Amino acid sequence: MTGPLRPAFHEGQVLAAADLSATVEYARAMADRHARHLHDWGIAEGLGLVTGGRTDPLTNARYVEVSVTPGIAVDGTGREVVLTEPAVLRESDFEEVNGADQPTDEPYPVFLTAADREPAQAPGPVSCTSSATRTRVEESYQILFGRLGDERLVDEQRPPATGAPPADPPARWLVLLGYVRWTDGHFSGVETKARGVGVRFAGVRADTVSARSDALTLRTGPTAQEGKPALVLSGGDKPSLVFGLYQGSGTVAPLMTLAANGNLTIEGSFSGRMPVGSTLVVSGTATDGMLLPLPPGITAEQIADGRVVIHVQLTPRVPPTATTSTLVSTVEAAVDGDRRVRCRTRLYDPGAGSPAVVERPGAVDFLVLATVAATNGGG
Repeated sequence: MTGPLRPAFHEGQVLAAADLSATVEYARAMADRHARHLHDWGIAEGLGLVTGGRTDPLTNARYVEVSVTPGIAVDGTGREVVLTEPAVLRESDFEEVNGADQPTDEPYPVFLTAADREPAQAPGPVSCTSSATRTRVEESYQILFGRLGDERLVDEQRPPATGAPPADPPARWLVLLGYVRWTDGHFSGVETKARGVGVRFAGVRADTVSARSDALTLRTGPTAQEGKPALVLSGGDKPSLVFGLYQGSGTVAPLMTLAANGNLTIEGSFSGRMPVGSTLVVSGTATDGMLLPLPPGITAEQIADGRVVIHVQLTPRVPPTATTSTLVSTVEAAVDGDRRVRCRTRLYDPGAGSPAVVERPGAVDFLVLATVAATNGGG
């Protein structure tokens, strides 16, 4: 199989239509390969489903008109799909696909795919010969409604071969725009995710990302918004890696900073997996029936799977009602597998008018130590 053929010309050459078409096709194929292999396909800009309130003139029922905002998507073949103006979704198109379904609250998928069309008005002069053919092709689009569950088709699509040229007509590739809800013969709302499948946005494939301004910023939106997170890698005289939140001024307030010398500075508390040999402690006083707390950062799951071992020490307390002549003995001072305290105290005062043995719930001072088991691989 040969590689891509690049048109070449020379002086005096008679250019046929095929020569000029080859020039265009070479550039198209190169652009498609670039988009197909250096980027992940999806929505690049716009193409959101938006609603506008409407009233049915026959029933006075309220419903919504759904339209797609202008924007650009790149499909899995590398082709751009461009909407230059809003496109209103037609209810008749939806009914043609899903009109026979029983009423449901489940949202239906809406797809975008590329399509070639004859221009509404051919530009430029038209040949008077009988062999006159079109001189322009409109790279258009088509909006399709899917049935419930068709959103799974998105992940089942496979890109063309590495060197495949652009398909003519374009290969059908479904780009999910979102979902619509349907109630009583009209659209009633839109969603961006349903049944675990959401709208997919375009990405980039790269092992190296470099910045010319000596600072590289990663953020979760196309613009800097106050309160949104950002990750900033800075070079210069003081290299650092900063994670923080945008302020109103557009600067990033650091929450965690890693300096070039390895020093880590955090603004909040630090918690995580305990290394072997470390110990966390919590202490206090508990009465009979109380659950003992765990040291901060320790969870019941860590204890259950053996990552952390708990050690408990209990010291019975003398009841505050005891007198100097009262004999106090501890009947029980223990903690069960749920860390619930069991404490009973027996009191006898021989100096009382009617001495009797009294048994009542008691209290203990506790110390809970959490240590990492030595069998967890060393950290």
